[in-house]
Amino acid sequence: MTIKECYEKIGADYAEAIARMMKDERIAKFAGMFLRDTSFTELKAAMETENYDEAFRMAHTLKGVSQNLSFTALYGPVQEITEALREKGRDIDLAKSLLPGVEAEYERTVAGIHEFLQNQ
Repeated sequence: MTIKECYEKIGADYAEAIARMMKDERIAKFAGMFLRDTSFTELKAAMETENYDEAFRMAHTLKGVSQNLSFTALYGPVQEITEALREKGRDIDLAKSLLPGVEAEYERTVAGIHEFLQNQ
């Protein structure tokens, strides 16, 4: 599997990523580093403990990372939960309802990256 095929599988924008990072090797390196990012785990934990300020910070971090890596399918739901958790206009019920969608896309992204790395 190539990094381009990985991006297609996870609903990411390869064209945008290659325009930003210029080389497949660089995209692969940063996609691999994404596996060590803890913002999703910390978002989920903060939601469970009702620490919505921390949940917002973690969602915002995950949103930025997703955008920088052109993980489009993940970025969409993360952007939605970030806005639901934003202090001004915070909607906890909406954020809670969005979390499963974020989790599904996060897991799909991680699984695709693992599959790519296993085939290297």
